[in-house]
Formats: sequence, C-alpha cells, structure tokens
Amino acid sequence: MARAPGLVSVVVVNWNGIRYVAECLESLRRQAYSSRELIVVDNASTDGSREWLRASAADRLVELERNTGFAGWVNAGIHAIRGEFIALLNSDAVAAEDWLEMLVEPMSDLAVGMVASKILFYDRRHVIDKAGHLLYPDGLNRGRGAGEADCGQFETPEEALFPDGCAALYRRSMLDDVGLFDEQFFSYGDDAELGLRARWRGWRCRYAPGARVYHRHSSSLGRYSPLKAYLVERNRVWLAAKLFPWPLLAVTPLFTLWRFWWHSRSLAASRGLAGGVAREHSRKDLFLALVRSYGSAAAGLPAVLRKRRAVLQRRTLTNREFYRLLRQFRIPARELALRD
Repeated sequence: MARAPGLVSVVVVNWNGIRYVAECLESLRRQAYSSRELIVVDNASTDGSREWLRASAADRLVELERNTGFAGWVNAGIHAIRGEFIALLNSDAVAAEDWLEMLVEPMSDLAVGMVASKILFYDRRHVIDKAGHLLYPDGLNRGRGAGEADCGQFETPEEALFPDGCAALYRRSMLDDVGLFDEQFFSYGDDAELGLRARWRGWRCRYAPGARVYHRHSSSLGRYSPLKAYLVERNRVWLAAKLFPWPLLAVTPLFTLWRFWWHSRSLAASRGLAGGVAREHSRKDLFLALVRSYGSAAAGLPAVLRKRRAVLQRRTLTNREFYRLLRQFRIPARELALRD
C-alpha cells in the first residue's frame, strides 16, 4: 500500500470502551492537522462498542475476533495504514485540538523515530500522568512526573527515552527498520520494549509538551489490578532479558531485590502499585500474581532470548551509549515503589 507523504494514520485501540470511545473519536475529528486518516481497531469488545463503531465515521474499522492484547491490536491497525507517520491513541483518552500538529513538528529531524505526548489525567487536568518515561535498571518503567501537579516543569521540548503507547507518534520507516510491537508481551511494557529496541538501532525520541492528551488512567483493568501487577512484572523480566547488555543483565536481580525492599515499605504505607493491590484485593493476591509472573516469564524466556540475538546483532549503539541513556532517564527504586 502506497504511503502518503505527511499523512498521519491515527490508530485508536478499543476494548469494551463504550463509555469513552465517542469522546475520543470526536477529539480526533476536531484536530487542526488535516492530513490524517483514522483507523479504529476493536479487540473483541462485548459491551456494544463494536456495533457502535460500525456506524461511526472512522475511515476503517478493524475487527479482531479474540483479545490479542495491546501489542496485537496495535499491530493489526498498523497493517491497515497508508501514512508516513502512525499516531496511537487509547480509546479512553481525549486529545487536544493541536495534538497531532504538535506531535508531527519534531519529525522534521529525520533521526527522530518517536515522539512522546504530555499525558494528563482526564479527571484532574492539572496532574501529570506521563511526560515521557523513565526506566529502572531491572527493566521496570514509569511515566516521568507521574502524579505531580503540572506547574510548567515539563514544558521544554527535549529528548525522551521512549513514548507511552497511550498517545504516541512513530515514523513508519522506523517501524520498517526495527519491527512492530512484540505480541509476546500482550500488554504493558510493550511500548518500552519497542522504544528501547529502536534506541539500539540509533533512532531518537523527542518529547513534545504541547501535544496534550487527557487520559482515564487504567480504565481497562483498574489501577490496582492483580492482573496488571502480573503483566507488568513478567514483561519487565522479558524486556531486560531481550534488550539489556549482559553485564547489566547479570546484576539485574540485585536491582530487583532493592526494589522489592522498597515495595515492602509501600505495602506498610499502602502506597504504590503493590500497596494498592494489597489494599484493594489482598496480599495473597499480590503474592500469587508475583509467583505467576515469574513462572510465565521463565516459560517465555527461550523465545525472548532468540529475539535478543536478532535485535543485538543489528544494533548501532555501543553498550556505553546505552548505559548513558539509562543513567539519563533512570528512576530511583524508592520513587518507583512508593509513588501512586
């Protein structure tokens, strides 16, 4: 399929989002950037949203018959596009009218393959959800500035580590170079894996503070879901095993132990993801999610290591340059564990 220069293909991912998707699509119809197309991917919704979407004004609706997770349904949308750029937007998010315009601007630099949005909470629009991402040295990531009042501290257009898949822009030629989302991850951490894989190939990421999106955080599974805790912990193991240099990978368990110590503090204070899961469910549910995550991680490790060889054989960054990125965008264990 021929690509149109400057055309942005907006891929909206929907799973049981009947309460939110209409407002999301309306925000995209109001975009000031006119060279765009809209593709909606419905991931086997059962709440009536698929039927509603069939009658909506999307350019294309891609209907999946089983829940393939975030990575699978985004890839299905990307296969249907014509544009030079691919913008992703969750159906539980609403974009400001100049969102696409602000996202496309940094792409004038041909070395930039990804652009991160400034994501604010839908119901607390003065509070930051994510302004780019930070990474802990065991593979776990968190949004930069998450939970902070938006007081202008992240208003500078600058380098970012990778964008959040909730609201991001990707260059199609970058995806042709590095590949699409890894569907083994299913959901959570898949945007981090793609971003770091692109970084190894030398692609850059920019943060566009004017590209604002308002997000209903964790509306699909819930903010403190045991399933979310399971996926997050399993996928950070796979990310580290797939993309970290061997010297860092060898000491990753020490970083994890230090993080777990802070998680024990978060349980006592009933804060953070671990404290929230224990509070809203139980400590037993949290423990079982953790056990399941490591069992699943071990089962999937052979496939991850095969992919590792393919990725690192094509890298253009040195280990030293990769470590420099991790130092620049590192998050402390204390903040990772304790901040809600």
